[in-house]
Amino acid sequence: MAAMKPEVSVSETPPGEVSVSETPPGEVSISETAPGEVSVGETAPGEVRPRLGVSSCLLGQPVRFNGGHSRNRFVSDVLAGYVEWVAVCPEVEIGLGAPRESLHLTSEGQLVSTSGQDHTAAVTALAQRRRTELAGLAGYVVKSRSPSCGLYSVRVHAGGQIVTGNGRGVFAERVLAADPLLPAEEEGRLNDPLLREAFVEQVWARARLHQLFGGPWRLRDLIGFHARHKLQLMAHDPVRAHQAGHLVAVAHARPDGQVRAEYAALFGAALARRVSRARHCNAMHHAFGLVSDHLDDTRRHDILATIEAYRRGEVPLSVPVTLLRHHAEGCSAVYLAAQTYLDPFPAGLGLRNHAPGPSAPSASGKSGQSRQSGRSRQSGRAPAPKAAANATKGARG
Repeated sequence: MAAMKPEVSVSETPPGEVSVSETPPGEVSISETAPGEVSVGETAPGEVRPRLGVSSCLLGQPVRFNGGHSRNRFVSDVLAGYVEWVAVCPEVEIGLGAPRESLHLTSEGQLVSTSGQDHTAAVTALAQRRRTELAGLAGYVVKSRSPSCGLYSVRVHAGGQIVTGNGRGVFAERVLAADPLLPAEEEGRLNDPLLREAFVEQVWARARLHQLFGGPWRLRDLIGFHARHKLQLMAHDPVRAHQAGHLVAVAHARPDGQVRAEYAALFGAALARRVSRARHCNAMHHAFGLVSDHLDDTRRHDILATIEAYRRGEVPLSVPVTLLRHHAEGCSAVYLAAQTYLDPFPAGLGLRNHAPGPSAPSASGKSGQSRQSGRSRQSGRAPAPKAAANATKGARG
């Protein structure tokens, strides 16, 4: 077979159905043909109901060490209408009950009670027992500063003193070790509009991926899935987006299991990279190119002006995206209208409505790395730890 550079190519013909076909060896062609429905396995965000892990106390369950709860409004009132919760309280599940003796994390990574009893092995065993169930999650919201569940802000004790404030809870450590690309956030950090949007976008993308690979699937299904996510992947990580496209193009020559594992890894790693304002603008200019020929000069100018206004931080992302979606639907540009970039999650969540302002830095970087770093919240990293001397208050197990 002659060597060819395989890639996913996209071309638009008269408006209508997006059809997928394989062309001579290794190249996959996606083009628009006659009017009709989208044949790329289109699924609206509202049709996917992600399964999310959550610290039970955030839902209002009285499982805290003092018998209270830490009910979070966004978690229990907003997200709850769109997701299926898998509630977990490690301390209660290993039999400690509530109220209970408070726990703390040691510098050796142990979960120890005030009286000195070590519960590390019990929590580790719990994580192992629940591993199968938690492997199917689309994301996880955890209680900040909890010695079992916290991600970035757990106080670490040694010699009877707090030596740092950026430890990771014992249970959270085990869960993420088993699934490093699992989208996970502390409830407090979700107050930041950019971190909240990034987390929710990852959750819905992963839920769609689980839906694709959750049952029997064909190459055609994967091609359609990748075609719909092309702009979204490009906005997050152009390099991995290209690698994923190459994998889809050569998938017919590889075992299904290998393709699934490699594509899931590329997809998850790409979505874990935070989108900068510049990459959002690049994706929107690509989207504009798909409808430009159908518009007059006034409409073209309106779209480009709103993209530029977003780049300057004067309007939220929802403004240019809504305009692009409107013209995609009005011009019957089905390929563009089906792009998950335009509707990555349910509109009812009210995201993408934050105007950062001209002086605000754009969020960029790899959110996956934030689990080990202590950088700014705006970039998606965990906040810098406070000095141990000031770490006098916080959540306990």
